[in-house]
Amino acid sequence: MARIKTISVTLCAVLLTTFSFVATPLAVASEHARPAKVQKTSTATNAKAKKKSTPAKKRIEKSKKSPTALKKRSTSPKTASRTTRTVSRVASTTSAACRKSRNASACLKSRRTKGLTIADAHKLRVQKAQKTAMSKLIQQIGKPYRWGGTSPRTGFDCSGLVWYAYKDLVKFRIPRTANEMYHLRDAAAVDRGALETGDLVFFRTQGRGTADHVGVYMGNGKFIQSPSSGQGIQITSLSEDYWKRHYVGARRVMTPKTIR
Repeated sequence: MARIKTISVTLCAVLLTTFSFVATPLAVASEHARPAKVQKTSTATNAKAKKKSTPAKKRIEKSKKSPTALKKRSTSPKTASRTTRTVSRVASTTSAACRKSRNASACLKSRRTKGLTIADAHKLRVQKAQKTAMSKLIQQIGKPYRWGGTSPRTGFDCSGLVWYAYKDLVKFRIPRTANEMYHLRDAAAVDRGALETGDLVFFRTQGRGTADHVGVYMGNGKFIQSPSSGQGIQITSLSEDYWKRHYVGARRVMTPKTIR
């Protein structure tokens, strides 16, 4: 009986030893496997988060690079209103500056022709002044000669007609006699072959002073004048013998520096 008990104890010891030997590697394997599982789970979680964030990041980068987005941003109502205000401010400043000028319309026109050279802009201003003078003179054709006259209501003498045509177009004071106009410092002498529309042409018809008669050159060899008592204001040819014999010279009163 004692022998049977000894065998039983021995078998139990062997079984316990075997179980502990098998269980230990399994526990160790389980412990090693658990962090790998956790690591795998966190890796999967990070991948999902990255997958979710990637489209959003791409959308942001795409919106930054998109021309449509830039176009929308540049043409927003705020930007458009700001641009409109700036343009309006510049326009109002230009208008205010031109209103201070004596010839506001010419000022505005010169500011609109910024693409032109300075010489071209000056030429346009002179041409406009010439047209204005010619228009005023042509409207007086047929009106009677009147000694000392300076008004369309009563008539003109030769220098009175010139004074009426130029008094509001040039910066300096226009004299009242033909001889004073001929010696005017602000008027440059012009050769007969270089005459331009608007130049003053002078004659000495009665031997009084250097010049005692004046007219305005109109181009094509003709000038407008108020000749003498009994005749109306008329256009005459410089090539007529009488005026060729009595011609003494010409002066230019309208230049970029002299017109208003």
